[in-house]
Amino acid sequence: MILVDTTIVSVANPAIKAALDPHSTNLDNVVWVTSAYLLAYAVPLLITGRLGDRFGPKNMYLIGLAVFTLASLGCGLSTSLGMLVAFRAVQGLGASLMTPQTMAVITRTFPAESRGAAMGLWGATSGVAMLVGPLAGGLLVDGFGWAWIFFVNLPVGVIGFVLAVILVPKLQTHEHRFDLLGVFLSAVGLFFIVFGLQEGEKENWDAWIWTMIAGGVVVMAVFILQQWKTRSEPLVPLRLFTDRNFSVANGGIAVVGFVVTSMSLPMMFFIQLARGLTPTDAALLQVPMAIIAGVLSPLAGRLLDKVDPRVLLVPGLLIMAGSLFWYYSLMTPDTPIWMFLLPSATIGLANAGMWGPLATTATRNLEPRQAGAGAGIYNTTRTIGSVLGSAAIAAFMQGRLVANFPNAGSSSSTSGFGTGQLPSFIVAPFSTAMAESLLLPAFVMLLGVVVVLFMQTPRHLRKPGR
Repeated sequence: MILVDTTIVSVANPAIKAALDPHSTNLDNVVWVTSAYLLAYAVPLLITGRLGDRFGPKNMYLIGLAVFTLASLGCGLSTSLGMLVAFRAVQGLGASLMTPQTMAVITRTFPAESRGAAMGLWGATSGVAMLVGPLAGGLLVDGFGWAWIFFVNLPVGVIGFVLAVILVPKLQTHEHRFDLLGVFLSAVGLFFIVFGLQEGEKENWDAWIWTMIAGGVVVMAVFILQQWKTRSEPLVPLRLFTDRNFSVANGGIAVVGFVVTSMSLPMMFFIQLARGLTPTDAALLQVPMAIIAGVLSPLAGRLLDKVDPRVLLVPGLLIMAGSLFWYYSLMTPDTPIWMFLLPSATIGLANAGMWGPLATTATRNLEPRQAGAGAGIYNTTRTIGSVLGSAAIAAFMQGRLVANFPNAGSSSSTSGFGTGQLPSFIVAPFSTAMAESLLLPAFVMLLGVVVVLFMQTPRHLRKPGR
């Protein structure tokens, strides 16, 4: 529910604008429906993970779920764009309170040598959710209207709350001193970076955007220095990064977040604008991915308890890259639509070898008192990777459109993009531009293969004396 809501609004934006902001020609306003959620979700993750260690992950999870569910109701009932943006920010805060706790509970409930199956299922949920968000949005908007992308969270939230109260264990809390300076520096630094990356394309990467991003990087550098010098209890225990597998898994999940976020936009533009499919029809093309990932991820997780994570990660990431290159070869005006089911199936296979193994590897050696901190770092890294992917693909798509349409920089040449199926005479160059855009996440995924090669064999699988 959390991850679907990071992307589900993208399909509903035209309907939301028509309903809540019909008299303005400024598209920037409706973009904040997504931006407000992502900012409120990403910025506090380091802090909310630590809160779970201090006050108990179950307690923080239930508070976050209540906030998220009530904010979803407010979103659906919103009568103005400003009201919707405000509730989306509250919804993002609820998501930020919940996310690190899900990972921390698994880390503290399952012993390291048998955690793979649980993290495999957690990973399957994460992977499928990030891919199907825009597609679920299309189904709901087509069938019931934009408000239902938020109302659908209500029964899920209520059932999830009741089940969590009954079934999730109440784990021991750990006394922590809160590093208030670290909280301030991390929040400011992450806000500047995430806000700058989100708004960069919309603001044509003006100087103030680069200044904000650079300022955020400087603040985060000061934050890291302050964490290194803090002797009592830093917000981010940097010694976690002395575990090579924790560091490499964070690099890997940043790559996966980048790829999964950036691949969806050119694919959906091609399927809906160049080939004329409705959002509902486009959703059906992702069914093989969802089924295969859901079935295989727990099985891959059980296997992960017995083998080196690279045995699953290297093939998984390679299959993902290969699937994107396959999509690239198929994205022409004449390819039969059914053929897009094939790379969807292989992406499902790749998901089983990515999400769970990365999460398990990152948390395998975490101490119980550091589970929340580790989960916060991991989820922050993934979210920043996603924001980078979103900003990069927007710029790359625009560049490929300019290359394939000599007059793409003019408003008249792009006015038809996003308003229905394109005229037949521009379908071919548009398809080429979208296919070429997909090469960016494909090559970035190959970089991810190199990253995970630096992992070590887990301690419980090493031979004595090694």
